[in-house]
Amino acid sequence: MIVAGIISEYNPFHLGHLGHFEKTRAALGGDCAIVCVMSGNYVQRGEPAIFGKHPRAEAAVRCGADLVIELPTPYALSSAEGFARGGVFLLNGLGVCDAISFGSEYGKLEPLAQGAKAVVSREADELILEWLGKGLSYAAARQKAADALMGSGSEVFRSPNNLLGIEYLKALAKYNSKLTPVTVTRTGGEHDGDSGYSASRLRKILYEGGLPWDDMPGQASGIFKKEMQEGRGPVCIKGLEPAVLSRLRMIWDFSLLPGVSEGLDRRFAKFAAAEPTVEQVQEKIKTKRYAMSRIRRMIMCACLGITEQDSAAPPPYIRVLAMNETGMELLGRAREAAKLPIITKPASVQKLDGRAVELFNKEVAATDFYTLGFQNAQMRTGGSEWKKSPVIVT
Repeated sequence: MIVAGIISEYNPFHLGHLGHFEKTRAALGGDCAIVCVMSGNYVQRGEPAIFGKHPRAEAAVRCGADLVIELPTPYALSSAEGFARGGVFLLNGLGVCDAISFGSEYGKLEPLAQGAKAVVSREADELILEWLGKGLSYAAARQKAADALMGSGSEVFRSPNNLLGIEYLKALAKYNSKLTPVTVTRTGGEHDGDSGYSASRLRKILYEGGLPWDDMPGQASGIFKKEMQEGRGPVCIKGLEPAVLSRLRMIWDFSLLPGVSEGLDRRFAKFAAAEPTVEQVQEKIKTKRYAMSRIRRMIMCACLGITEQDSAAPPPYIRVLAMNETGMELLGRAREAAKLPIITKPASVQKLDGRAVELFNKEVAATDFYTLGFQNAQMRTGGSEWKKSPVIVT
């Protein structure tokens, strides 16, 4: 049985994600197991996930995944490069995966591989630094470098899924991974899924009180309906706004945040202390050089106490969120083959080294902060991270 890994967010899970499962199995053979590395309670766009990590992981398993493990918050709240590296490292570390599957606008590996090779060259580094020195954002500087080195082939960098695919290929090379890359055609954004469906559109509908269940598999929508009925979703930054502003106004030194450079910490200190809404804080801090997604990630990291050091080294453990019978078999194999400790019961983290314990404690605090966004005040209890075992789907 071939085992394919998918790095994902499922924010929320929809029919496009189901299509990705189907295309992956078609590409690798029907008897293909799927392991997902999924962002936890926060996602790469710098916001809380619309539903909690365990319901989203359960939805993925009920819709065709076999095993879901967590991408810890510091890596989920990283750049595309950090996000990809964290996910690839965990798939490698699990020790049972044969391939990694991801969507791309091109649907072909060769142009992505050419792009990955071009931007890790010394020439690319020099050109990127040159354009950064002229005030361009990193993305714009990288595009300029790619234009110079690849000519018309640099078009591969102008599409979001192609870009993330390039980061996956770079991460595979960095870790000397034996995972076979597989790409399926898709359009849109947010890391995973298939063309014709938009997680951002579904979130907008849910935030506005709509019910977009027709765009989700029934197994997933049933889980999310229950989350809403019990007051645990949808979670959004607006619902956390007082807590976010309070955290920001208590911070005096923003220099330790991931991605801080060139006085950005001073902009954070100035505007976080003065502006009345999170949106206005973001807009005041932002400059032409920094993408809004980067500003959002930094704000979320500031609230959660996440520093540059937290993601400087790869993840120190594998946390299981959900699995079915096949996933349990894979987990049994992984316990023999894994290069990282595997956590199913949270208490077992106390047996690990200091960095693993520190990271897990930050995850505990991040979950406690996340629950403040629940509509049902009785659900905002602290310490829930210590009580959560993996969801087993039978």
